Amino acid sequence: MNSLLTRSALALALGSAMLAPSAFAMDASLKTDKDKHSYMIGMTFGMQLKDFKDDVDVALIQKAMADGLAGKTLMTEAEMQQVSNEFRTIVQKKREEARVKAAGENKAKGDEFLAKNKTAAGVKTTESGLQYSVIKEGSGAKPKATDQVKVHYVGTLINGTKFDSSIDRGQPATFPLNGVIPGWTEGLQLMSVGSKYKFVIPGNLAYGEQGQPQGGIGPNEVLIFEVELLEILN
Repeated sequence: MNSLLTRSALALALGSAMLAPSAFAMDASLKTDKDKHSYMIGMTFGMQLKDFKDDVDVALIQKAMADGLAGKTLMTEAEMQQVSNEFRTIVQKKREEARVKAAGENKAKGDEFLAKNKTAAGVKTTESGLQYSVIKEGSGAKPKATDQVKVHYVGTLINGTKFDSSIDRGQPATFPLNGVIPGWTEGLQLMSVGSKYKFVIPGNLAYGEQGQPQGGIGPNEVLIFEVELLEILN
């Protein structure tokens, strides 16, 4: 099914992977495999088009699907490609407008959060704007930017939403310190092995104006990490 969507004009125009609906129990009306497969295909296309519902006619989409199944068409292949390109332009424009709007809103919320957090007990702020506090101080060596480290961490947004956790996965993360977001590169060099710190990382030291949508991180999002430095792997 993934390959079918990848090849479709819709998928090419949207430039997005299949999206999973929220986790609800499957409706009892979907009795057969045919029912389930049919609903899944329709739901996938519907979810992909949700943000563009004002730009399409659902009745015509249904007709086009019926025509396709019947081997009929109102467009040549070349015309379909041209219209797909036009629709892709609409999609990209709307996505960029949404990104710019979210970036501004997240920046304002983040600045407010950072200003308040800066005055909290035990919080220190570096010259770059990175905020940190010590949960537990270790006594081991401190890593350099060129070192590879092993850590446990939990990452949340300022609204408390958890977006990543090595603890939940049950396995520490290892990575070169100069291969991660700037806030991590700077922050972990402050830590000794055995330490556990809390970092509040401004958007410009995290994923910036692009964010990381696949990870649930919007543009200019301030990120909060609790990080335990387990080992320097050199």
